[in-house]
Amino acid sequence: MTYRIGGNLAGSSRPAGFAVVTLAYLAAGLAAWAVTAAVDGHGLLVTFYADLAATLVVFAASMLVANASLYDPYWSVAPAIIVIAWVALSPPLTGRQIAVLVLVLAWSIRLTANWALSWRGLSHEDWRYVQLREQRPAGVPWWLINLGGIQLMPTLVVFAGLLAVWPATTVTGRPWGLLDIIAVAVTAGAILLESTADRQLHRFADDPANRGAIIDRGLWRHSRHPNYLGEITFWWGMWLFGLAAAPNWWWTVIGPVTMVLLFTFVSVPMMDRRSLIRRPAYAEHMRRVPALFPRPPGFRG
Repeated sequence: MTYRIGGNLAGSSRPAGFAVVTLAYLAAGLAAWAVTAAVDGHGLLVTFYADLAATLVVFAASMLVANASLYDPYWSVAPAIIVIAWVALSPPLTGRQIAVLVLVLAWSIRLTANWALSWRGLSHEDWRYVQLREQRPAGVPWWLINLGGIQLMPTLVVFAGLLAVWPATTVTGRPWGLLDIIAVAVTAGAILLESTADRQLHRFADDPANRGAIIDRGLWRHSRHPNYLGEITFWWGMWLFGLAAAPNWWWTVIGPVTMVLLFTFVSVPMMDRRSLIRRPAYAEHMRRVPALFPRPPGFRG
């Protein structure tokens, strides 16, 4: 069951919508803090419990206002808060910690701002969530799909990505080295790639002359989803930082691998199916342009 607060008033106003998001995330932060204060154990495990508690609060708020998109900024907001907490609790401050913190904050601020610019308020819900609600199997309650598929699953995926960030921010015994420099280059390049792709997409979509057209210029000429490629690469960069700090934490590679699987088998197919429905010519575009990784120069597919 879902409930709406404020009727059309909240849904039609961006400021009201952002006020609801802010209150929900403050409540989520308080819940996470309460868990960390009440639970003893390994810091990584306590963080996991706090992350789940915060997700449940956001889920409850999304059900209260009947808008699953309330969760959308969680993907970029929660990691930044978690990394800040880990760095603050792991003195002394090292070059690796500073690099990770700066890059995560740059990624978080950019991605959250990108969401905020496109979100129109509580009347605006991501088309994928609307589709999931409308096409869910008979007898399956919406709250279960919202909780499991839209909110808990991404929280678990992002936490898997953060596993490597734990040693990168808490293990301070290994000095800065070549692998750290590579990690900085990969992560910064990923943020630049994602930012450039989003900027090119917004510029293309804002031009009335491109209405109904398929973007095939700039980065989008070489990849159908360069923004997703940037997101995947960001998490590989985080893993390199963790590897530089503690090589025995190599197993945290499950984080970036999970990201690859998520975008390859969930996000890309969903976006491609929608584009095919809206633009039949997209089938030819799919034949010419690879989903994520650009083809080598001179390659003919």
